[in-house]
Amino acid sequence: QRDAKGQYLFDLLCHHLNLLEKDYFGIRFVDPDKQRHWLEFTKSVVKQMRAQPPFTMCFRVKFYPTDPAALKEEITRYLVFLQIKRDLYHGRLLCKTSDAALLAAHILQAEIGDYDPGKHPEGYSSKFQFFPKHSEKLERKIAEIHKSELSGQTPATSELNFLRKAQTLETYGVDPHPCKVKQLRGPFRGGSWAWGPLWGHWNEVTKMKFEGKTFYLYVSQKEEKKIVLTYFAPTPEACKHLWKCGIENQAFYKLEKSSQVRTVSSSNLFFKGSRFRYSGRVAKEVMESSAKIKREPPEIHRAGLVPSRSCPSITHGPRLSSVPRTRRRAVHISIMEGLESLRDSAHSTPVRSASHGDAFAGPGRSGRADSSERVAVIADESYSPADSVLPTPVAEHSLELMLLSRQANGAPCSIEEEKESEAGTPAAEAEGELRALCPGTAGLGPAQAQQVNKFLLSVLRLLLVTVGLLFVLLLLLIVLTESDLDTAFFRDIRQTPEFEQFHYQYFCPLRRWFACKLRAVVSLLIDT
Repeated sequence: QRDAKGQYLFDLLCHHLNLLEKDYFGIRFVDPDKQRHWLEFTKSVVKQMRAQPPFTMCFRVKFYPTDPAALKEEITRYLVFLQIKRDLYHGRLLCKTSDAALLAAHILQAEIGDYDPGKHPEGYSSKFQFFPKHSEKLERKIAEIHKSELSGQTPATSELNFLRKAQTLETYGVDPHPCKVKQLRGPFRGGSWAWGPLWGHWNEVTKMKFEGKTFYLYVSQKEEKKIVLTYFAPTPEACKHLWKCGIENQAFYKLEKSSQVRTVSSSNLFFKGSRFRYSGRVAKEVMESSAKIKREPPEIHRAGLVPSRSCPSITHGPRLSSVPRTRRRAVHISIMEGLESLRDSAHSTPVRSASHGDAFAGPGRSGRADSSERVAVIADESYSPADSVLPTPVAEHSLELMLLSRQANGAPCSIEEEKESEAGTPAAEAEGELRALCPGTAGLGPAQAQQVNKFLLSVLRLLLVTVGLLFVLLLLLIVLTESDLDTAFFRDIRQTPEFEQFHYQYFCPLRRWFACKLRAVVSLLIDT
């Protein structure tokens, strides 16, 4: 529906995936400025979108489970497995060469089964892309482990072993945000700070705030009373996104109950800054709820491993070939246009290794890695693909899933139908009314108009607060000069020379002038 909130869309998707342990997941999208956002479930979906339809969103893990092997249902573990495999592919999950080989071998075992000489010729592991870059030596090691150590394991067992190994890695659960460190003191490993479940610092974080592009993290420790970590984000929107992610992660992993969640302000002044509140359940409540699940395990339709693309999706329903060719082409164009925005966004930002102390989460180089560039060798000690940013791989069956989801909701599939349906939405009508009230913003784009509206609201809040303070001061002045209250506070103020001078030279003449004018107005009303 046009006024549907984010929670409705998320519940619809989880129902489609037959997912009950859904609190670990979220929906992320990219705005026209290439900035990532998490879809807020308490707000309307359409009003959160600054881009034009069709809207492209990503279903992904938002809060990584502290112990993914302890998840109750296999479908949940499989989805987390897909996410971590994607993190490995995009360079967000760093590991040694030996660990990388074992993880890739588990992926092979889970998705192509036992080694079969008839089906898997020499060098078969080189046909699959598990990492941004890897060497022939690593490919041979992957094949060796797959042949000798993992034979007989079912897909579920291999996925579970994959999760157990990934959980022990230092960058498991890291959500990278590109920024620069201004000031850093204390044992925070080369300037890196990441939102994840295994860092163990959430109890030490006392406050988070941001001003413009600057993000402040206040940390209390035993050996030092207070540490202030300062970071510079590329844009104010990126800084706000970092702040909101920090607020949500701290609430999810630190609090005991969701009733303890409080609204957080980015500024000490109540009329300035942004206010945000985490709206979901916390980790402890999610684990308790998962333990109460009692149902038959849902069937999992695992997708086969696609050569050179190690990011398959879940397949449900009929094949795409059952859709008419004309509508199939329109959907393909709509989806690919949306994927272009994701490809150019920071979704694929890799994590720098701990040795890079100049950034909390450094962005990769602007150039994309060529698919033929696979001769680079991973160091024997650590795997650090920080210089590679690859586009998000999308297989045809993922397009099929998105198409089926849109058809199940009764949504239009072509670009023209999307635009027609969007033209009459309440958001479009509200935007038209707002531009009619503010003619100066009529020629601006959506992003610029939104910034102007934020500025006008901040100015209005400042004026209201100023008028309120003046009113309070006026009431205090009347109490001081006209009332008979004889408290110590009022007595001390009345006895000061400054107040006596103000009272006799300014206030008393002003009071007589107002009284004269008031009598004149009253007499005029009586005469008429």
